[in-house]
Amino acid sequence: SLPANLEVNVVFSIFLFNPISGNYLCSLGTTRRFQAMKSEWGISKFISKKVMSDPSNGYLVDDNCVLGAERNWKIPNFSKLGKVWNSEQFSAGGHKWKINLYPKGNGEATGRSVSVFLQHLGSERVKAPFTVFIKNHENPGGYCKRVSDNLWFSASDNSWGWSSFIEIAEINDSEKRFIVNDSCLLDIEISVQAVAQ
Repeated sequence: SLPANLEVNVVFSIFLFNPISGNYLCSLGTTRRFQAMKSEWGISKFISKKVMSDPSNGYLVDDNCVLGAERNWKIPNFSKLGKVWNSEQFSAGGHKWKINLYPKGNGEATGRSVSVFLQHLGSERVKAPFTVFIKNHENPGGYCKRVSDNLWFSASDNSWGWSSFIEIAEINDSEKRFIVNDSCLLDIEISVQAVAQ
């Protein structure tokens, strides 16, 4: 729901998880303009009904499929961030999430590494494979720092990630182009595999 005078340009990808192969069928990053008059975009021919419906292909298991989406942020004023940068709340797989990034590290990694954590904002137990990227500004689809995991989130364990995601010296290395004009590109791919009450 956008006000009449506001439009948002979004680059998005959609993922369909194949639990048999452990891989994703994914769309290429697509740029679309969302506005009050056109607030919905998608891919009309993402996968054929025949391929999707055939159980041997692995996309449909017990009449369920797992979809995911990629979310990206440009974090400005990276050198001036305080102890922690928190993303806005976002939705993935029907659940609410946040990213918490510690530019100077957290816990035992303080002063040595950037720490990154994914936080689930709900009371259910949720199993979610996720990948976090810090990308090169000049080639966002190419060189990046990428770490993946597949974990159960719960009310008592609602945040998972890495204290030592990337060394502070590496993220500040000007040749690697992770920080340009004092901004950082952070992406996440996430999907929900299972939910338990």
